[in-house]
Amino acid sequence: MNKVDFQRPPRRLVRARRNGGGTSPFSSFEWMLAGRYLRARRKEGFISVIAGFSLSGIALGVATLIIVMAVMNGFREELMGKILGFNSHLTVYGAGPTLETWQRDTDRVRKLAGVTRATPVVKGQALASAAGQAAGVAVIGIRPADLSSLTLVAKSLTPEAIANFKGDESILVGERLANSMGLFPGMHITLVAPRGNVTPFGVTPRAKRYAIAGTFNVGMSEYDGSVVFMPMEEAQAYFNLGKSVTGVEVMVVKPDSVHETKAAIETTIPGARVIDWRQAHETFFGALQVERTVMFLILSLIIVVAAFNIISGMIMMVKDKTRDIAILRTMGATSGTILRVFLISGSAIGVVGTFAGFLLGVLFCWNIESIRQFLIWMTGADLFPQAIYFLSRLPAKMETEEVAAVVVAGLVISIAATVYPAWRAARLDPVEALRYE
Repeated sequence: MNKVDFQRPPRRLVRARRNGGGTSPFSSFEWMLAGRYLRARRKEGFISVIAGFSLSGIALGVATLIIVMAVMNGFREELMGKILGFNSHLTVYGAGPTLETWQRDTDRVRKLAGVTRATPVVKGQALASAAGQAAGVAVIGIRPADLSSLTLVAKSLTPEAIANFKGDESILVGERLANSMGLFPGMHITLVAPRGNVTPFGVTPRAKRYAIAGTFNVGMSEYDGSVVFMPMEEAQAYFNLGKSVTGVEVMVVKPDSVHETKAAIETTIPGARVIDWRQAHETFFGALQVERTVMFLILSLIIVVAAFNIISGMIMMVKDKTRDIAILRTMGATSGTILRVFLISGSAIGVVGTFAGFLLGVLFCWNIESIRQFLIWMTGADLFPQAIYFLSRLPAKMETEEVAAVVVAGLVISIAATVYPAWRAARLDPVEALRYE
């Protein structure tokens, strides 16, 4: 039994007993008693230890959920920004393998509302070889003026690289590809296309040597390690396309409302095939969304497990305080008072744990890249490798609505976990409790 002097009942209980009722709801007496029950004592230390573990579990669950969801959001936004910034929101193709009326179609598309850029391109596959090494690359033929409007690439190029990107013997290569082959601007690389000149013996591969005008770095290994830019006229000749192009890439103001522009293009250019970014990357972004949902459900179980710890700790506390409850009831405390005392005790664990987890998660997200670099320095392991995750840094984006939902979920689950133990304490019969003590 604790050191509360039950020989002299608290004045509020005396007044309540005279008035035939209990203390006022959530009075200072109830908060004081709940606080005393939570503080550790020599004989009751085990209960406080369970309360501490429950608080830590809630905090870690909330923090982990905030951190993981922020990383998933950042990962999706970074990938989406780089994929759409490097490729296009819409691509217009002809009825066949090439688009012959691209000049007229490009002018028509540029006049549509919401279109910010329309760029004709030539795309093909080739084998790049240099210094005894070879790698498959995606060749993109683009006009120098259009390359300057491709901000994601142009901002990583030097003025010399942009100036040298012209003629029929210069190309731009990804920085990761250049590093893997030991190449630098000014050196040469050979591109071999499977479809070359037509001879009496069949189609022979076409090989041509190009000078590297410069290297680009968009921060996504899939592009930095496998893409080569070539002047469009040279790409047309290299892939035997004559004056035609592969398609016209279109950028719009609102990528999420791309279907409106798509319908307008299909009306403006009858017979054209229009593919938007959702169709082109449907599997990839769909997988990200499924992974995000599953991770949220799985990590929510951490909070649920911590809530079960609160239930078990509160039940043990009720069992330990049976005599105290009986004495309080004989002094005038109502069942509602007892219910609120234990409800406050359990809820305090959940509330403090939830907000501690919130602060921990927010601080972690703000410094996530510094933490990653520190862990790399400590362990020597490459955490979040660029070759696997396509990004050069660990992104994290916290969304206000999502963080608020996590905090509310933590509070609701933890407070709900205290209802049953508190209800059980309120139902204790003081006569029975004192008889068997």
